Amino acid sequence: MVQSCISTRKRNEALCAPPCSFTITRQFLFAFVILVVFAFLTPLAVMADEAKPAAPAVTAPAASATSTPAVDAAKPAVAAAPAPAAATPPDVKPVLNTGDTAWMLISSALVLLMIPGLALFYGGMVRQKNVLSTFMHSLVAMGIVGVQWTIVGYSLAFGGDMGHMGLVGDFSKVMLNGLIVMKDAANGVVDYTLFQNYAKEPGAIPELVFAMYQAMFAMITVALISGAMAERVKFSAYCVFVLLWTTLVYDPLAHWVWMTDGWLFKLGALDFAGGTVVHMSSGISALAFLVFLGKRNGFPHERMPPHNLPMTLLGVGLLWFGWFGFNAGSAIVGVNNSDAAGGLAGLAFATTTIAPAAAGLTWMIAEWIHSGKPSALGFGSGVVAGLVVITPAAGFVQPGAALVMGIAAGLICYGGIMLKAKLKYDDSLDAFGVHGIGGTFGAIITGVFATVGATGLLAGNAKQLMIQLIAVLAAGAYAFIVTLIIAFVLDKTIGLRVDKEDEIMGLDQTQHSESGYNM
Repeated sequence: MVQSCISTRKRNEALCAPPCSFTITRQFLFAFVILVVFAFLTPLAVMADEAKPAAPAVTAPAASATSTPAVDAAKPAVAAAPAPAAATPPDVKPVLNTGDTAWMLISSALVLLMIPGLALFYGGMVRQKNVLSTFMHSLVAMGIVGVQWTIVGYSLAFGGDMGHMGLVGDFSKVMLNGLIVMKDAANGVVDYTLFQNYAKEPGAIPELVFAMYQAMFAMITVALISGAMAERVKFSAYCVFVLLWTTLVYDPLAHWVWMTDGWLFKLGALDFAGGTVVHMSSGISALAFLVFLGKRNGFPHERMPPHNLPMTLLGVGLLWFGWFGFNAGSAIVGVNNSDAAGGLAGLAFATTTIAPAAAGLTWMIAEWIHSGKPSALGFGSGVVAGLVVITPAAGFVQPGAALVMGIAAGLICYGGIMLKAKLKYDDSLDAFGVHGIGGTFGAIITGVFATVGATGLLAGNAKQLMIQLIAVLAAGAYAFIVTLIIAFVLDKTIGLRVDKEDEIMGLDQTQHSESGYNM
């Protein structure tokens, strides 16, 4: 998602040259410092988790209030009788919770605000002649996906399972059918279908609110991919791509991971707010799209610096602000949780503050050591990387683990940006470097640090890490292959990229007959 900070420097060619001994020494020092930091912080995070009382397993019966280990040990074995298993609480009817509903309405608006934030973030990093085109890539997704989600997208993602295979939803909720029930059509009396996440407790919100909240996720996910294709993709091809990708990739993946009858959900894959469904899928798909799109004219020899970094930094701020709705709002689907605006939302809010803060500082320090100067773009890029990595784990990990994950995010995603310089692929704004790599890493490491509502490797559950790896491989392969097919078909029919002359003139003029700045 993020254009390489190194590319903004006048001597970027020198950075790609074989490192001198001084550079090797600085890199060694940097690696040593980071290892020391990890060696210090990781035990602290683990000890902080272990110091807290362990929550009972979700499926374990409640212990008898009158039974103690000392009394039980004193009884003869022959006299001991097995304690009766606690009865499973019955399902209860959903009851509208107005507080939760208010929070979910706000969270939906916060996630929607992330899309113009993304437009600012991307728009500032392209050249001046392409700023409007880049803004349109984000904003038009709001329109296309908003309509698609209403007609069929929500039903494919959150409708009843089609074929009972856990792959995609049926058409039972096409046009949001069934979310409003007419009780008395003659007098206009209606009932609103309620979304109840945990059937053992009554708390619920209108399913219409849940549907709109999820719509915002669908909108921004495909917009993230546009960072890889900026400054050369045809607007017509992009619009068709948005529709096809959301229908064929995003909707099925959302069903796999977040719907109770999705096959990855049943497997036990953890994705609190979209590490796999949103970030990894968009980043991997961006890489697949580049196979047919190709490089920008002049890349990598011509300098293509950001034209407005203050705009990009404003976008970072809006993204972080909106991300609180993205992550904390996802408490509505927390494990055995009926409160959208409760303690779990508070935990997600905290981890969404801690991880990006640590990641921004880590990226900045890494760049400072590597290239000699800390950049504003570098800090902003690190913040976004931290937000990406904590997303799948936001409600599953303790604050100490979020700190470690943030540090790791800054390092790994900074390395991902350096990988682009080495391999010479033209991921214009680093959608793969941050979202693909960061989303994959976040999804996997969730299986290491999870302690809230689920357990990971550090809590003795190695199986969870294996499940996360399966989810990453399955979702990544599906997104990559289907995106390749979509890109191939578009390339052979309407074409993916503009002519060389149009690219040189700029997409604002050639695609939209407008200019971002008339001064």
